[in-house]
Amino acid sequence: MADMDRRGRGGRGYNNRKRRYNDDDDFDRRPQRRRYEEPLAVKLQKQLLVVAESPLRRTEDEISGIAKTLADNYFDDDLQQGFYDLLMQLIVEQPLKIPFVAAIVLVANAQKPEITAEILNRAGAAAQKYLEAGSWRNVKLALRFLACLQSLFEGDGVLPVLEDLFSRAVELQTASSDDALGLELVKIILLTIPYVLASPATGLEQQASALLEKTDIIASTPSNLEALVDPYSDSAGYEGREDASVISLLQKQLQSEATNGWKLDCLPRPWKTISTDDEAEPLAAASKHTFPSLHVPDPPKQETQSLYPEWFFSVYAEQDIETVPSTNSLASSLIRDSLTDTINILDYNRNATAKFLIDVDCFFAPGTFVKRATPFDRLKEVEEGRSTWKPEDVAVDAVFSLLFQLPAPEHKLVYYHAVLTESCKIAPAAIAPSLGRAIRFLYRHVDAMDLELGYRFTDWFSHHLSNFGFTWKWTEWVDDVGLPTLHPKKAFIIGALEKEIRLSFAQRIRGTLPEPYQALVPEAKEKDTPDYKFNSEQTAFSSEGKQLLALLRKRAPDDEVQPVIDAIHAQAASYDISDPLVASTDVYVTALCFIGSKSLSHVLSAIERCKDRLLAIGPQSAVARKQIITSVMSYWTDQPGIGVNIIDKLLNYTILTPMSVIDWALIDSSQGGKALAESHVYEMVSTTVYKVTNRVRQIMAARDQQGLPRDQVAMLDATLTAERASQRELFTVIQDALSSFAEGNKDEMMELSGAQDGASEEAELIRGWGARWLRVFERKNAVEESIIVAETEELAAAALVDGDAGLQGNGDASGGAFGNGMREGNGVVEARAPQSSQPSSEGIM
Repeated sequence: MADMDRRGRGGRGYNNRKRRYNDDDDFDRRPQRRRYEEPLAVKLQKQLLVVAESPLRRTEDEISGIAKTLADNYFDDDLQQGFYDLLMQLIVEQPLKIPFVAAIVLVANAQKPEITAEILNRAGAAAQKYLEAGSWRNVKLALRFLACLQSLFEGDGVLPVLEDLFSRAVELQTASSDDALGLELVKIILLTIPYVLASPATGLEQQASALLEKTDIIASTPSNLEALVDPYSDSAGYEGREDASVISLLQKQLQSEATNGWKLDCLPRPWKTISTDDEAEPLAAASKHTFPSLHVPDPPKQETQSLYPEWFFSVYAEQDIETVPSTNSLASSLIRDSLTDTINILDYNRNATAKFLIDVDCFFAPGTFVKRATPFDRLKEVEEGRSTWKPEDVAVDAVFSLLFQLPAPEHKLVYYHAVLTESCKIAPAAIAPSLGRAIRFLYRHVDAMDLELGYRFTDWFSHHLSNFGFTWKWTEWVDDVGLPTLHPKKAFIIGALEKEIRLSFAQRIRGTLPEPYQALVPEAKEKDTPDYKFNSEQTAFSSEGKQLLALLRKRAPDDEVQPVIDAIHAQAASYDISDPLVASTDVYVTALCFIGSKSLSHVLSAIERCKDRLLAIGPQSAVARKQIITSVMSYWTDQPGIGVNIIDKLLNYTILTPMSVIDWALIDSSQGGKALAESHVYEMVSTTVYKVTNRVRQIMAARDQQGLPRDQVAMLDATLTAERASQRELFTVIQDALSSFAEGNKDEMMELSGAQDGASEEAELIRGWGARWLRVFERKNAVEESIIVAETEELAAAALVDGDAGLQGNGDASGGAFGNGMREGNGVVEARAPQSSQPSSEGIM
């Protein structure tokens, strides 16, 4: 027994000491993890950050809890200061939460009025700072916060500030009917009124109606600038489309709301259900405060970015069931305004933006939307009188309204692409069907849309598909594959497939397409390295082409290359070629393209090595300079996007000039106007124009710097004058070329017009393309000219203030070569899109 006992105690894995400690139930000797309790200030800030975000929590309880904690810890300076700072930040960064943040202040005022006094002081100081800086979006959000607190104020509260804003708007509109700042001020007034009337304050309806009568004269008068921002071509659109700017819509909607008794059903009123045990309605008996003193500068200032009227754009306008608020409802403008502000403000965090879009139903009154992810077909079962608005449709609509904003959105286009992609990843079952219906709407009207928006649609569509397996229900459009290549819908399909190939590779894209589409992606596009045409003995200068290729590959010095060039010149003269330099340029550039065909870095390296010879071509012959473009695009004829990218780099090196690119695209190689239907031609021209206009803006920015020496100012003024002249000349050439297509004045088009029906139809399509192109570049020209005028007026005003006559010149500056510091237009196709592991069905349905 003793042996067995010893074996038991000393057996494998036996630990007598551990057993003894484990058997001691009264005392655990194991070290305990130190417990960390989060500071109350941090906990309160976290609660404020997530207020109203979850449908699983009762928002009124969150608000009451935050207000009580704040009041109970009034003498905790760290807690109070951190809370105040965060609250001010939320107002201008998360507009959807403003009514809920205001509700916290209302409840806190009933418990500790000193807290409200401090918040109002800070809000007033912030609003005054925004007014003086001309930061009008922040002004709008600060006034919205104060409007939600209208019941706290003695007297008329925020309404006198709105009257002051209107007075400034009248002065600006009187000075110029095309002044966009005056329209912006009126829009701020109209967007603030609903929040005043939705606040706990009462008896303000008459004052609001009186203010509406005043704004009507400005809001209802069409602005000449509206033609620049209409998303559809002149006299085009879809049946039943209402032409309306945001400000005119707001005016009509508010007038209709006034007639119906200011119901404002969509706005949240979280303070209505807040009560305590001691007092049934604590807010009514709370202390009143003096409204912060706000002064609207005269004249009001404007931020550096230009202001233009906004056009109300929706991709859900033709549905049998209303899934987004109609333009007759004030909710369409109020919800859209909060969402677009949120999207534009949170550009630094696309994930947070997407989360807010998915949770949009949390930030408006209960019953405003149907349940999330409700299928479209199930909306027919919704009871009569209840809302059929889908929160995901409203969110997607807001993103598209910014993506298709004219003349330009606030941020890079790829940001809005990313927001839609992230939204789709967060809630694929809800967002994917909404995107599918949006795509079908845009495709139906792609021939009526502004051309620039049509290409934005192409870029987004191909980019989005690249994140979800490149899968789309192509069979829906199979009938359009047989349309003429010049038809806008056929051009869209071809352009989208070209973009997809640039984001992936041809073989993969072919595998995603039904049989009728296969011909649109020929096998030639599958070649990573196009054939070198001088390898064929049938090609002129074949021998010299092979020699030149061998020399460039081994990086031979220029004295070895020149004899081959001279041989080409001699042979070209025997062929009666008027400019032998054109022939040698073709051979030389084609060889460079073949050497650099492996990647963009390879071609850039080849261009860098041969830069001096390429730079010498242009001054010798303008025709030879354009031959550089012809050679590049001919070599990459099956993958024109790569050719366009190389042309862009040659512009940066100043090997090509902007004018040479425009001449080549719209005059020499226009194919009688047929090239206008090719997406890569538009990309080439628009990128070139962007570089020219951006250089002028860079010079203006440099010229505006304070403290520049007079000699440097004079140099910048001279540079700016020359660059502006070049810019105007470029736009003149573009508009002249496009006008001839739009009016059918080209010889080739006149011949087509008098030919058979098929040719006549082709001429009509070309005229349509010419008119759409012309509208785009007339708008771009008008925008740049408006910037020049604004800059001139600003400098003249500065000269009067400073008494310095030297400041009366126009300008700003930048130095360096043409392409230095330039950015791509939108960066969508410069790099391959990251591939998502999610199945394609989650991207679009």
